[in-house]
Amino acid sequence: MQIYRLSRQPYSRNLKGVGSKLFGGRWNHVGVPCIYAAESRALAILEYAANTETDEIPRNLNLITYEVPEKEFRSFDISELPGDWQHDPSPQSTKNFGAKLFQEKDCLGIRLPSIIVNKEYNYLINPLSDKLPLLKILDANDYSFDIRIKK
Repeated sequence: MQIYRLSRQPYSRNLKGVGSKLFGGRWNHVGVPCIYAAESRALAILEYAANTETDEIPRNLNLITYEVPEKEFRSFDISELPGDWQHDPSPQSTKNFGAKLFQEKDCLGIRLPSIIVNKEYNYLINPLSDKLPLLKILDANDYSFDIRIKK
């Protein structure tokens, strides 16, 4: 299965989850590394746009394509997620939920619903997983962000 991520070029091939470790995210606390990806290129771009201020969007972006074994990602029904998982800003309950799963070294990642696009999914990769070698970077192509998305 292929999944996608939009990232600054210097970090496009980095599999350490440094950005989310430094700043946290909806599904991880600061200090917990995680790589946020999406099931489609379009969703990866929308997720990036939703989480980046217009004046902070760099010119040097890459759209990364990963090949991952789908069976190595845990999926959850909405009923299994914290009740406030869609709240903005992201609540502690979702950060706790993801951080707990990322403590399990046999978990390559988790598949979670997107808030932005109903019935589409984000894939969160656990950089500390023993199964990380199963992830392959297929390509990292230059991407020019179209600012009209943010207007």
